[in-house]
Amino acid sequence: MRTKVIAGNWKMNTNPEDATELVKKIVSSASVQLAPSLVRVVVCPPYLSLANALIAAGGTSVSIGAQNCHHEEKGAYTGEVSPVVLAGMGLGYVIVGHSERRRYQLESNEIIGRKAARAHECGLTPIICVGETLDEREDDITTDVIGTQIRLITASAGEDVVKASVIAYEPVWAIGTGRAATPLQAQDAHAFIRSELHIFGAQDVSILYGGSVTDENASLLFSCPDIDGALVGGASLNADSFCSIVGVANEAAR
Repeated sequence: MRTKVIAGNWKMNTNPEDATELVKKIVSSASVQLAPSLVRVVVCPPYLSLANALIAAGGTSVSIGAQNCHHEEKGAYTGEVSPVVLAGMGLGYVIVGHSERRRYQLESNEIIGRKAARAHECGLTPIICVGETLDEREDDITTDVIGTQIRLITASAGEDVVKASVIAYEPVWAIGTGRAATPLQAQDAHAFIRSELHIFGAQDVSILYGGSVTDENASLLFSCPDIDGALVGGASLNADSFCSIVGVANEAAR
């Protein structure tokens, strides 16, 4: 049975003190404490809040992840962060290829694949993001775009890396807009992604939905057969909302 994952992406929000308080609220919630073994809870704060988050989550089932990493272990890369350092801190996950990185830092599928490979090599689990823009959806090329992303990332990272990763489908037009994909739209995209992964035996990889996930729409989304959880944005900054989403995942996993 596939593992469900609820990952919170805090983006460029929270200072270290805020992170401490937010993680403490999350780890103390009943939903998180009672989460079955098939539900993993991951929190991804900004870099400068990682150490505080790790301390606050210490000894609990909540994993701390980073929002990005470099594709090399070390070198003359001013301002970048090595996956070796992240793994050495005790992190378990790292997001790679988020649509905002693709848009603002012009990250290519080849670079995203290299990041995933390096992260995996260092002992981190990559959360690899794929998804289409509004123009691409309206042009009816969603599957072409996602399929190309998966194939190029896999060619760069290697099949074994993708098999050991988590995939996050994030329709770019639904991120931070309050406009979530319908359960049918999300399920269709997830089913297509799983069919692409099936080609090289990675069909059991967990696939998360990311795009304005809330505690109100989580139940319908998690009832879809190919949706294994969520990459939560804005709602992850509110402990009650985030933990309610975890609670919905708990019910779906039982």
